[in-house]
Amino acid sequence: MNKQVIVIAGPTAVGKTELSIQLSKAINGEVINGDAMQVYKGLDIGTAKIRPEEMQGVPHHLFDIKEPDQSFSAAEYQRTVRNKISEVHKRGAVPVLTGGTGLYIQSVLYDYNFSDKGKNEEVRAKLEEAHLQGVDLHTQLRGLDPVSASEIHPNNIRRVIRALEIIETTGMTPAELKATQKPEAVYDHECIGLDMDRDLLYDRINMRVDKMIEEGLVEEVRKLYQDGIRDVTSVQAIGYKELYAYFDGKVTYEEAIDRIKQNSRRYAKRQLTWFRNKMSFKWFNMTENREKKIKEIIEYFAGI
Repeated sequence: MNKQVIVIAGPTAVGKTELSIQLSKAINGEVINGDAMQVYKGLDIGTAKIRPEEMQGVPHHLFDIKEPDQSFSAAEYQRTVRNKISEVHKRGAVPVLTGGTGLYIQSVLYDYNFSDKGKNEEVRAKLEEAHLQGVDLHTQLRGLDPVSASEIHPNNIRRVIRALEIIETTGMTPAELKATQKPEAVYDHECIGLDMDRDLLYDRINMRVDKMIEEGLVEEVRKLYQDGIRDVTSVQAIGYKELYAYFDGKVTYEEAIDRIKQNSRRYAKRQLTWFRNKMSFKWFNMTENREKKIKEIIEYFAGI
């Protein structure tokens, strides 16, 4: 085994966690969280966060490291995970980066620089003041860069301001700026992508949501709601924003659950599109013979 980092990625509900456990046990691996929402404490059921009793003795890192009202950027994730990878390597173990947040995973593997490009403190201060004065910055962003506006929630004002800062400072959209970077790989790595028949995946997603409800998702979200956790990134996660709308009286309970399922299915589709277009993966279709496929993956890495 000479790969410095192994990545297991794919859409929600495809079975990444199961593979990460079995593979880690076989190759002395340690799992590092590659999901943007599983870093938050208190977001357990809705993010399908692994439970301690399910870890089977495999070390897991970067779960529950942030309070739900704290911010967590791709840049901070990049720094934190790279430090963790170094620690895992020093123990003679293999980092198994597992999750579905493509940008976060990509930022670790390649030498993206988040801090300097398009940075202008004066422009940022001006935008922050405009926000305080009631200017609708998200509408402004939509007029300049509809793509970024569609990807950033209006309540995520930090990201809205960052996008506008880049546009005003560089004359390019965030996507255009990123395209100018030709990053080199930081680690020797191999990426495993899991996929399955779309209808089966959607059935698994629907059943997962039903199971989350049975396990107490509504109560989990209600606690965050009652604690006053609002207008922050964590509760914009699927499963949380829909139930917030229900608690606010904007939708019925049934509508909220239907929206969770629908938004989860749409998210899975976007994840697959992103991973196929942005990174190079060795893909495994998990529709049939799941245990056989997992065995093949383990044997593949054990033989490297």
